[in-house]
Amino acid sequence: MKVSASMESLWQYIQSLSLSNRNREWLADKLLEGTGRRQVKEEEETEYISKEEVLAMIDSGLREVKLTHEGKLKSKSAWEFLNEL
Repeated sequence: MKVSASMESLWQYIQSLSLSNRNREWLADKLLEGTGRRQVKEEEETEYISKEEVLAMIDSGLREVKLTHEGKLKSKSAWEFLNEL
């Protein structure tokens, strides 16, 4: 009972703080350390691109190069290209 009351007091204190989103994320990560849930969270955030998506992107890029060489598409400057990244 005493532990429960202490945890409730701690929770009320944390809620009373004016925390930025970054600080809230930091606090959440600290609370999850050692529980194994952080590792699961990081694995869930990992994004994979399928083989078909990679091939489609390559195909699209090669079509753009071909159209540029044929004069049907205006080429981009290096700065424009880098700004897309």
